[in-house]
Amino acid sequence: MTIQWRHESRAAVGILALSGHLGAGEAARFTGAIGWALAYGAGPLILDLTALQGWSAPGRDAIVQAARRLAAQHRTLELAAAPADATGLATADSHVTIRVHPDLATALAAHGASVEEPGEHQVRHTTGWPHTSGPRDA
Repeated sequence: MTIQWRHESRAAVGILALSGHLGAGEAARFTGAIGWALAYGAGPLILDLTALQGWSAPGRDAIVQAARRLAAQHRTLELAAAPADATGLATADSHVTIRVHPDLATALAAHGASVEEPGEHQVRHTTGWPHTSGPRDA
């Protein structure tokens, strides 16, 4: 099963939601999604893992690599609704810090935002994204 992703760009924060399973075979697609978030967003990037069904060690490594890419652009990566073994990601790399939040609402609140925030949001997602309808650019 390949991952699907949805990126939402807001004024102060970006949200990249994943569904499926993040493993070695899906790392390239995830890397592409991070590239999209870098190109079309600003500020911290919240990786919403609410719909993620699981991940493997290579998937976790891809997340650490993503945090490094974001740090090189003076941005941070934060996890929302991560699997229980995500706590090790926060200390997996001495060059980056990955904050872990219990859910998306908590992660957004840490940046003064909310799930139902009014205003313009640019939303893009893969054609297989199961949770919404709208532009399908990836």
